[in-house]
Amino acid sequence: MELWFSEAHSKHVKFSIRVERQLFSAQSEFQRIDVFESKEFGRFLTLDGYMMLTERDEFIYHEMITHVPLAVHPAPHNILVVGAGDGGVIRELTRYPHIRHIDLVEIDPMVVEVSRKFLPKTACSLDDPRVSIHYADGLRHVRRCENQYDLIIVDSTDPFGPGEDLFTREFYGSCYKALKEDGIMVNQDESPFYEQDAMAMQRAHKRIVESFPISRVYQAHIPTYPSGHWLFGFASKRYHPVRDLDVKRWEALGLKTKYYTPRLHVGAFLLPAYVEELLREVE
Repeated sequence: MELWFSEAHSKHVKFSIRVERQLFSAQSEFQRIDVFESKEFGRFLTLDGYMMLTERDEFIYHEMITHVPLAVHPAPHNILVVGAGDGGVIRELTRYPHIRHIDLVEIDPMVVEVSRKFLPKTACSLDDPRVSIHYADGLRHVRRCENQYDLIIVDSTDPFGPGEDLFTREFYGSCYKALKEDGIMVNQDESPFYEQDAMAMQRAHKRIVESFPISRVYQAHIPTYPSGHWLFGFASKRYHPVRDLDVKRWEALGLKTKYYTPRLHVGAFLLPAYVEELLREVE
């Protein structure tokens, strides 16, 4: 008898992975957490039945949400990461020696515990001395901050359940206030392909545009996410994501990446016509 994990990408489409074994399953205070092992994608983490990451392709998501803003901001020292309890964003951030402090705000302690135990390649930098982990609601944390961070990375789940507050106008406005005068915010922006996901993307983009003077969307291709076509938001008080890209400064760091490159950085902001149209409808 075969065991398969299936996730509905729309009412009429499912994505399935054959599972070798289930490594963990529990209901936390906030959500159901499962870890599976597969031959094709290695270990993978799901929350409430939705794919969060796989060992095979998580590098794409984590590199693109992290290196894009860090190749633009000239001196990011103080970083806030909201969500990201799996540790992938932290792993990428801690590769930058000039970053002095990282606040990780994760609502669910069990996500961190499970990631440490079952996804050590992703959670390998959570004990870096520059990282402070706060088990708290992201909106409540950012409400209390003002002129504090150079960069905010919003690595949220989908816009329902525990992650719902991280897609609101209040949250984005609070992020604006929490950033320094040249701060940048990046967020996962859902997929533009299926109708329900596209509508969530449009709502988030509209609220970000209302809060930030510079707001752009960029893309990556992540096989295990709905449609494989995924978007990120780049919002800034001062820096343009392409015109202010400093290729020489980033390359001088000597970071080895598997997906991100400065050339890809520029191309990621060149969106398909149907995505541009979706964005124009709400701008």
